[in-house]
Amino acid sequence: MSIKQPYGHQPVFKAADFSKKNPKKKKRARDTKGTLLNIWNLIDEKRIQLIIVIFMIVCASILSLIGPFLIGRIIDTKVIPKDLSGLPQYIVIILIVYVSLSITSYIGSFMMVSIAQRTVYLLRDQLFKHFQKLPVSYYDKKQHGELMSRMQNDIENVSQVLNSSFIQFTSSVVTLIGTLSIMLYLSPLLTLLTMTIIPIMFVSLRWITARTSVLYALRQKQLGIMNGYIEEIVNGQTVVKAFSQEKYVMETFNEKARNVKEYSFWSTTIGGMIPKVMNYLNNLSFAIVAGIGGILALNNAAGVTVGVIVIFAEYARQFTRPLSDLANQFNTVLSAIAGAERVFDIMNEPVEKDEDDASDYEDIKGTIEFENVVFKYDKTQKNPTIKDLSFKINNGESVALVGATGAGKTTIVQLILHYYDVQSGKILIDDIPINKMTRKSLRKEIGVVLQDPYLFDGTIKDNIMYGTPNATYEQVIEASKKANAHEFIKELESGYETVLKGESGSLSQGERQLVSIARCLLQDPKILLLDEATSSIDTVTEIKIQEALETLMIGRTSIIIAHRLNTVKKADLVFVLANGELIESGTQQALIEQQGIYYHMLNANDEEQIKELH
Repeated sequence: MSIKQPYGHQPVFKAADFSKKNPKKKKRARDTKGTLLNIWNLIDEKRIQLIIVIFMIVCASILSLIGPFLIGRIIDTKVIPKDLSGLPQYIVIILIVYVSLSITSYIGSFMMVSIAQRTVYLLRDQLFKHFQKLPVSYYDKKQHGELMSRMQNDIENVSQVLNSSFIQFTSSVVTLIGTLSIMLYLSPLLTLLTMTIIPIMFVSLRWITARTSVLYALRQKQLGIMNGYIEEIVNGQTVVKAFSQEKYVMETFNEKARNVKEYSFWSTTIGGMIPKVMNYLNNLSFAIVAGIGGILALNNAAGVTVGVIVIFAEYARQFTRPLSDLANQFNTVLSAIAGAERVFDIMNEPVEKDEDDASDYEDIKGTIEFENVVFKYDKTQKNPTIKDLSFKINNGESVALVGATGAGKTTIVQLILHYYDVQSGKILIDDIPINKMTRKSLRKEIGVVLQDPYLFDGTIKDNIMYGTPNATYEQVIEASKKANAHEFIKELESGYETVLKGESGSLSQGERQLVSIARCLLQDPKILLLDEATSSIDTVTEIKIQEALETLMIGRTSIIIAHRLNTVKKADLVFVLANGELIESGTQQALIEQQGIYYHMLNANDEEQIKELH
């Protein structure tokens, strides 16, 4: 978590943010067509079912139009002439129409929910799988909370549209076409008068949607930023409290929350103008039909009758209602497209891929060699993190990497794991470039023990078996004994079935490290990468860990990043790094006798340290 000084309250929203002249809007390219096509491809095998849904929606929309038409005919042919013959048949037909309307609407809605939930499931599934294929470099640049926001909030917006908006949208289109057709059939003149509200409606909706489209996208972006900050602060609560930064993080959160509030307020407020405008236009349309239609009916003009006025009054409402629904759904669809676009942005990120000629290697011995390796985390980085680095570690040797923070020690470990590709040079395992090995086969033969071990929610046994899921219970116990973890595990209330939650808060740092070493032991790798594995451990636990590591390192190639002398002195060789370069290498005794940088790192005035290394 980065700690910055509070910077006060800044204005978070300006009207220009959603103005047509806003340059930010122009820079934000929206691939609406591509996003909808991606969603369509997800529907796949449900497309036949979707066609049935559309058929049901069309039937329901047509039935909803037949009802008012029949009522108008009854008024003209039965009520006004006072001829009640055949009226029961009309009532039965109307009853059948509305019952059929209910049935078709229910079937369409039920099937659409099934389609929507499967599509959203596939979207979540594919996004999560894509997360597993993304390179480590991608996660270096992204807040984890923002990624979670895309997995949850953005996909939920898509779910909402598919569950309800699709049906309403399709129904509105069909109703609009059907209503207009019948209105033209009944009275072209009244239809023309009703159409006078269209220009007003078009201009109003265009003004509103031009602003809400930007605001919904900005709201989703700010929501992702806020969620990312929440995730960061929750994970870093111990640091927040240790540095008494509660007031600052609350101020920072308030600012991010205000961003979300402001964009949500304006998007909802401006989007909320749509139903008010549509309601006004609906009343205006009704007044036009009732007023002018009534005059025409009284004068028996243009074929307008009382029944036609009744039908038109209902159809005028049905004509503006689909437009209102379309406008309202347009806001929801815009929000969903913005969310879906953010999801597909991740899914379009390049994945971690093996070279076309990469092969599986199952018999790795463990020789590691760097040949003139140059590496930058970012291509825009001025100075490389690793500069023309060359060295060789023979099979079975243990090497300690020492140097100041930023010297490149951890980067070497990450490059061996092929988390990143080098800009130039080669990294070889058993004389084979690692880019010619599949990452899976490479990492299978490498055991990693980190400074801050990560244990997942689940039992201790599950965590130990994480890299070796087919291991037996006896093998788990044997690995735990070698890691000196068996004694404390069996003292727990549920032993190996003890459930760890909340980043294994029930275990001490040392106990977590012992479990992670047992996990590595069970994997039985050919190469060990120990990244300051004992730096956060108490002295007693360190002795247990050192015993386990000494057993583990026998016959294996080991690279040790450590500051503690007890770890360094066990290494066959010491590599001294500075600014990504290898400046000294050799046995510990040779480097001490050389009295160079390594010697001074140990503090030349402390004779006890020097004697300990001898």
